[in-house]
Amino acid sequence: MDLPCPEWVRHVEQKWTKLRTEETERFCLLTDIDAIFNYGLSLICSEDLNAISRISEKYSVKKSTERASEFRQHGNLSFKVKDYTTAAMYYSKGVCHADKNTEELSLCYANRSAALFYHGLYRECLEDIQHSLEAGYPSHLQEKLRARQTACLNQLKKPETSNQSTTNNQTPPCQKSRDTNTCISPGVSVYFSPEKGRHILATENKSAGEVVLEDEAFCCVLIPSTKTGKMFNTEDRHCHHCLRQSQSFVPCPNCSFVRYCGESCRKYAWERWHQWECPIGADLLAIGVLGHLALRVALKAGQNEVKRVKNNTSQDNHMTCSSYKSGSPVKLCLGDPCRENLDHTDCYHGNSYMGIYSLLPHVAQHSPSSRFLLVITMAMLYRRLQSGPPPDMWASCEDKGVSGTWRPEMSMLGATALRHMMQLRCNAQAVTAVMVKEESAMAVQSSSEIRIATAIFPVLSLLNHSCSPNTSISFTTGFQTDPLNQCDCSEGHAVHPDTSHSGVTVTVRASKDLTAGQEILHCYGPHCSRMEVNERQRLLLEQYYFQCNCQACQREQSEESQNATENTAPGLKCAKCGKPLQSHMDGYMCSWPSCGHQITSADVQNKLKGLQCLLDEAFHLMEQDRLDKAIKILKSASSQANSILMETHPLQGELADATARVYATTGKWSLAASHLKRSIIAIQAQFGEDSIELGRQLFKLAQLHFNGGDFGAALSVIPRAQKLLSLHCGSYCEELQELQEMERCLQGLL
Repeated sequence: MDLPCPEWVRHVEQKWTKLRTEETERFCLLTDIDAIFNYGLSLICSEDLNAISRISEKYSVKKSTERASEFRQHGNLSFKVKDYTTAAMYYSKGVCHADKNTEELSLCYANRSAALFYHGLYRECLEDIQHSLEAGYPSHLQEKLRARQTACLNQLKKPETSNQSTTNNQTPPCQKSRDTNTCISPGVSVYFSPEKGRHILATENKSAGEVVLEDEAFCCVLIPSTKTGKMFNTEDRHCHHCLRQSQSFVPCPNCSFVRYCGESCRKYAWERWHQWECPIGADLLAIGVLGHLALRVALKAGQNEVKRVKNNTSQDNHMTCSSYKSGSPVKLCLGDPCRENLDHTDCYHGNSYMGIYSLLPHVAQHSPSSRFLLVITMAMLYRRLQSGPPPDMWASCEDKGVSGTWRPEMSMLGATALRHMMQLRCNAQAVTAVMVKEESAMAVQSSSEIRIATAIFPVLSLLNHSCSPNTSISFTTGFQTDPLNQCDCSEGHAVHPDTSHSGVTVTVRASKDLTAGQEILHCYGPHCSRMEVNERQRLLLEQYYFQCNCQACQREQSEESQNATENTAPGLKCAKCGKPLQSHMDGYMCSWPSCGHQITSADVQNKLKGLQCLLDEAFHLMEQDRLDKAIKILKSASSQANSILMETHPLQGELADATARVYATTGKWSLAASHLKRSIIAIQAQFGEDSIELGRQLFKLAQLHFNGGDFGAALSVIPRAQKLLSLHCGSYCEELQELQEMERCLQGLL
C-alpha cells in the first residue's frame, strides 16, 4: 500500500472542499516546501488527529496474549505433522505478538527452538532457549528445554555440523571505495544537461552481463500485505530493516508488527528511527509506504545533515548551471565525499544524503489536491510525533535528554519529510525477490517475482527511463557493519554518523553490450514487453511527468502506423483456415483472400475473456489439489485457444505453463516438458531471447528433464539457462547455483 488508505484520503478530500476560497488560492500559490508544510501544519486540528486515531484502529500493532496463543497453537499443529518451517513461522508470529517477560512469550520461544532444532539451526535454537528462560519459562517444563540445549551444544561440537542460514544472502564481490557503500564501474560517470538533467553515461565499452554500478539503499520500508487470506505475508518473512528472510525473528519489544533477523538490525533500527516510529506504527500503516519511507529518510538524516545539504544543494545547482556549455553535458563527480577540490560538490555514493535531497520534488507537477493530501498527511504525522520526545538527531545539543522539548524550528523535520514524499512519486524503487509459491505438493514449484519493499537509492535514482532498457537490476539483502566506512581525512571532513550498511543493495548490469558515450538506462515499470506503447506513455506521463520518446516507443509508434496501413492483427489467427487475421472495419478478416472469414472485435474480446476465466478456474482447482478437474479445463481452454491464437500469443504461454505444472505434480515429466516447451515459444516471443523471463522458464525445463531422467535433454538446456540467469542476476543467483549443482551431478552420471 503505497498511498494513504481510502478512509484517510476521503477525510483529507473533505477538508480540501471545506477550505474557503481565499485559503485554497493561498495554498495553490505556495511553491516553497517549507512554506507549504507550515501552512498545512496550521490547518491541522483535533478533528484530524481524532480521524487518524479512528482509522488506525484497524491497523493496530498492539501486543496481544490471545493472538500470541492462537499462533502458537497453529504452530503446534504444523509441528505435529513435521512441517517445521510452517511451525517456526507461526511461533515467530506468536513471539511478535506476546508481551515481553510473559509466560506466553517464553512458550513461543521454547516451541520455536524445537522447530529450529529439527532444521539444524542449532545456534538460533540456543538463542531461543535463552530467550525463553529469560522470559520466565515454567520451571516444571525446563528439563526438556535443558535437554534440547545440551543436544544443540553437542551438535555444534561436531566438525561436520553446518549451521547455514535458510537463505543465501552473499554479496557479489565488488571493488568498493572505503568511504562509500557504492561500487561504481571505472567506465561510468554522472553527467548533467538541461535536456536530460543528471544522467549516467558509459565512458568505456561494457559487455552484456558486466556490473556497471552497485548502490546501497539510503532507506527502505517493507511493504505490508493487505491480503489477510494468506498464511504468511511479506512482513512475516523478511527482516524489517535489511529484508533478509529468517525463521527466528527478534521482535520489537513494544509492537507486534515489526521484527528483525537479529539484534544488530533491531538495535540499528531502534536507534535511528523505530523508537519514534513505534508509538505511531498504526498511523504509519494507515498513511502508506511512501509517507512512512519519507519520514524514515528525514529521521535518519537528522537536522544538522539536512541544514548542511540544503545549503550545499543550492550552491551546487548554481555551479552546475553556470558550468554548462551548450552541446556538451557537464561531468559531475561520483563517489568520493572526502575530495574537496572538485569542480562540483555533487558527489553520489551509497550513504549520501546529498544524493537523496537533491532529487527533484516536482512541486508544481503535483496537482493542488494531491499536494494538499501529502502536506496534511505529513503535518498530521508531525503532530503525532510531538506527543513524545523529539528525535535525538533533530534536537539541538542543549535539548538532548530533555523529554518533550519540541522547538518551532524542528518543523523542518516535517517539511523535509514532505519534500521526500514528493520526490518518492518519481524516485521510489520497488525492491523485488523471487518467491516460490506455497505449493508443497508441486514437484517443480512455480515462482514469481514479487515486490517486498520500497526503497530510495542515491545513485540508481539518476538513471533515466527506457521502455526497452539496456540494464537489468537485482537485489541482495543482509545487514553488515562496515568498520572501514569512516573518513580519516586530515581536513576534518564531516561524515554522516551512520557508518553501517542498510543491508539492501541493488546491482545494475548491462543487459546488452554498451559503447562508450551510450546512456545507461533503466525501466521505471512500463516495459515494452508487457504493455502497449500508448498505455506506457500514459502511465509515465501521469506518474513521472514526461512524454517518453525512447527508441522502443518511437519504433512501436512507427509500427502502429505501418500496421494500420497493412491491417495486421498480431497473435490472432483465423478459426477457419489458421491464417493470420487482419483488422477490418470494427473487427477482423482472414488475410487469405479465398477464405473471407470475419469476426467482430467484441467476439474476440469475449473469447479472450472466456479463456482467461478458464485459466483462473484451473489455478483455483490446482490450489485445491483437484488436478484431474484442472487438467480437463486446461485441455478445453487450450483447444479453444489453438483455434484463434498463434502459438506466440502470451495466453498460449500461460495455458501451456499451467498444464506443465499439473503434469509435473502427477509425475508425468515428459508430458510436462512438452507443454513447457510450448510456453517457452510464447515467452521468447513476448520478452525476447535474452530475457530473464526466458532464463527462468528454461530453468524449470531443466528441472523437468532432470526429474524425468532425461539427462541428455537436461544438459542441453542448462547452458542457455545459465547464460541468461548469469547475464541478469550474476553468479550468486540461487537458480544458477542449483543449475550448476544439477550439471555436476549429471556429468557424474553420464
